[in-house]
Order: sequence, then structure tokens, then C-alpha cells
Amino acid sequence: MTALPPEPKVKLGLVIDLDTCVGCHACVIACKGWNTQGTNAPLSDQDPYGDASGTFLNRIHSFQVTPERPGGAAGLPQTVHFPKSCLHCDDAPCVTVCPTGASFKRAEDGIVLVNENDCMGCGLCAWACPYGAREVDEAAGIMKKCTLCVDRIHDETRPEEERQPACVRTCPAGARHFGDVADPDSAVSRLVAERGGVDLMPEQGTRPVNKYLPPRVKDTLQGADIAGEEDVLAPFLAPVTEEPGGFLGWLDRALDRL
Repeated sequence: MTALPPEPKVKLGLVIDLDTCVGCHACVIACKGWNTQGTNAPLSDQDPYGDASGTFLNRIHSFQVTPERPGGAAGLPQTVHFPKSCLHCDDAPCVTVCPTGASFKRAEDGIVLVNENDCMGCGLCAWACPYGAREVDEAAGIMKKCTLCVDRIHDETRPEEERQPACVRTCPAGARHFGDVADPDSAVSRLVAERGGVDLMPEQGTRPVNKYLPPRVKDTLQGADIAGEEDVLAPFLAPVTEEPGGFLGWLDRALDRL
């Protein structure tokens, strides 16, 4: 089994804004592309033009939720797009359960990685992960997971603005943020404090480094105010005159006389 390192002073991770994510899957495609073309072995696909399946390090799940109004009444339903990848937990059960030491947590930045040369594809780490963030590459027979693009973020030959995970660099909505979560003065830490960022499933005791920013209330028009087939935009639209005026009014009256 593998031991966890002492508490890292630097904890690189993602802060994901569930209010901003539009579910476009740009981060999924960017992740797949970078990790297929990068330094690690390609992420395989099985029958991509048929019953498509394959290995992805980042996935988007979409849910329809009905938020609760103050007082307990139901609000308007809304769709929440939920990106999911490895959360690089401080108490990562996937690391301590690994029988070969292939799964490990870096002491210098807290990133959880898999040494593919030592992985035997037993799947114990996938069973131990409560988030379902690991996938077995069926072609390679080994475990794959998000690396936070470790080969990219520490590449000093790249411009500073490009030393970010591919998913962060690609997100068109600006819903993904990257930085040192252990630094209270970092941009990501301030964002978590301002927006009330939360851990995913804190009851599991894994202490994930990645944080989620909860969706904001979308509007003030509530479900209890809507009856039948009423148009939800009707209260915000200006009233439409029943009698046309100007040239159109003259034309309408002229045509009526024909």
C-alpha cells in the first residue's frame, strides 16, 4: 500500500463555477485532445463511430433541479451542468489502497497521479474513489485519471498564460479556475471565500482540493406565481397596442375598405 506525503504547502486544484458552466463539453474535448497528444499514452476509444465508448479524464453530467424558496416552497426548475474529474484529495483513498504504489500524491504540489509503468489495472483505486473519477483504459489495461495537465502547468518553455490545464484554458464561459487552493490570498481562494465554495461529498472525509461554486438564484419569478400555460416572460414585456398607428394604421384602414 502507498502512504500519503505530509500535508503539502502548495495545493494546486480547480475551482468550478456551477453557475457559469453551460455544459458545452469544450473542457472534455480539450482534455481528451491534450492527454491523447501529450507525453502520456493516448486515451483509447472503442468503436468511436459505432457504439461509442472510451476513456475520458473529465466528464460533464447535467441535472434538472428544483431549488427551494425561502419558506420551503419550490422554485423554478433549472438545469445544472456538473463537471467531474479527479479532485486531488488530501486524504486520497485511491492512493492508500494501491497495492503497487502506482497511485501517489505529489508532496510538492498535492497533485494525485498514476505511474502507468507500475499500474497493473486491478481497479482497487476506482473502487476506493467515492467520486467515480478514475477510469480503466481498456486498450492499455491501466488506470487513467486527471493529472491537472502536470506536463503543461510546469513547462517553463510555455508562456505564463498557457501554464494552465487544458480544460481551464479552453472554457469559453470562464467557469473553470486554476491555482493554489492552500494560499488564502490566491485568486481561487478568494473566489471560494466570496462565493461560498463547497467540497463535493464532504461526509466522505477525503478533503478534496477541488472546490465547487454553487449556482446562484436565477430570477425572482417563482413557480408558485405561474399558473397553467402562462408565458413566464409576460410580466417583463411591454404591453402591445391593439390599434396600429402611423403608416401601418393608414394601410390597415385602406385595406379594410377594399
